[in-house]
Amino acid sequence: MDDILELVKNKDPQEREFHQAVMEVLISVKPVLDQNPVYRQAKILERLVEPERVILFRVPWMDDQGEPQVNRGFRIEMNSAIGPYKGGLRFHPSVTLGILKFLAFEQVFKNALTTLPMGGGKGGSDFDPKGKSDNEMMRFCHSFMCELYRHIGPNTDVPAGDIGVGAREIGFLFGMYKKLSNEFSGVLTGKGLNWGGSLIRPEATGYGSVYFSAEMLTTRNKTLKGTTCLVSGSGNVAQFTVEKLLDLGAKVVTLSDSSGYIFDESGIDREKLEYIKMLKNVRRGRIKEYIEKYTEAVYSPVDPAHDYNPLWDHKADCAFPSATQNEINGKDAQNLVDNGIIVVSEGANMPTTPEGIDIFINHGLLYGPGKAANAGGVSVSGLEMTQNSQRLNWTREEVDNRLKMIMKSIHQTCLEAAAQYGTPGNYMNGANIAGFVKVVDAMMDQGLV
Repeated sequence: MDDILELVKNKDPQEREFHQAVMEVLISVKPVLDQNPVYRQAKILERLVEPERVILFRVPWMDDQGEPQVNRGFRIEMNSAIGPYKGGLRFHPSVTLGILKFLAFEQVFKNALTTLPMGGGKGGSDFDPKGKSDNEMMRFCHSFMCELYRHIGPNTDVPAGDIGVGAREIGFLFGMYKKLSNEFSGVLTGKGLNWGGSLIRPEATGYGSVYFSAEMLTTRNKTLKGTTCLVSGSGNVAQFTVEKLLDLGAKVVTLSDSSGYIFDESGIDREKLEYIKMLKNVRRGRIKEYIEKYTEAVYSPVDPAHDYNPLWDHKADCAFPSATQNEINGKDAQNLVDNGIIVVSEGANMPTTPEGIDIFINHGLLYGPGKAANAGGVSVSGLEMTQNSQRLNWTREEVDNRLKMIMKSIHQTCLEAAAQYGTPGNYMNGANIAGFVKVVDAMMDQGLV
């Protein structure tokens, strides 16, 4: 296994997030490999860490001043052993090939856990949506799709949204795909409700993260009612994490964006949440504007001198990291432990560093890793694909019930896999093992392809 990690590092030494994701899975699945030497003989790990296809392309577009601009576009088609590639598109300046490979690798196992037939992929661009007009977004999305459409399809690769790609962007992308392909198909998920979208899709990742935390708490005869919760981020995932926590009787006291975070000791209630949705989704403002309206709250800007995030240094019961990768380091994790946190449910992808994960597990926290806890988003994307295939629209209650059942199933699957391979209660090992076994068994069945 050390040889596999060394191989990955030597091939792409700059892709640190990808190395981190691979290492986490390798550590978890060692007992599986020890009990099933046939996997090693078939070089399954070497095949698993190599994408089936990597697409890199130029995206030229015109800004509102009439100036040509150029960005990079990517699509990583990682693994299709159990279904068409499925995973989001991310538009953000931080997007690189290594970031997308780590996300695609995670997506393979996350999708396998959902019980739905979906492979793993990821894509996006280093384009920055901040400050862009609707017309600039449309021109960029149309140019992006002019290349991407050659590589996707309802039975090949079905992208969705991610950071920087919401309903507006999915609409522009779908419009160009429809024009170029001359067909109306379920090739993108996260579509508008009146043209093929699914109810609960915007809410699904946040709701699913909360449902997963509730399942974890049941193992200790606890509920979310009356708990105090820390939530990072203020985008789609964070907003609906707060919404569902309020539904279940919890109090949320933090939210953040890349500039800093707010702490509202009295709690972010429904009125405050609606203001945040308007601020972030309509005005596209910054979280610091919250304290102008709710003056009892405190805003703390990001301090580059800090080697920790003060958002995670407040007394609370539950933590929901819902912003981005590696936002919780070892010091943050220790602060959470010291402040009485009992459950961590990851709404973001790989938001905790390996050192932080070790601290959570060693202190016996209920730690729900992203590939399990945030699988609600891609689960409802899969349900949207099913509705598109059937030319049906399910009710909000039906989709929400299916989401609850999927998250309950993922939780049970993680517990069973962890116990089977000697680490009972370890959700990280359970998620990695369960996803790994499903994918590699399919790969073995299909031969050396």
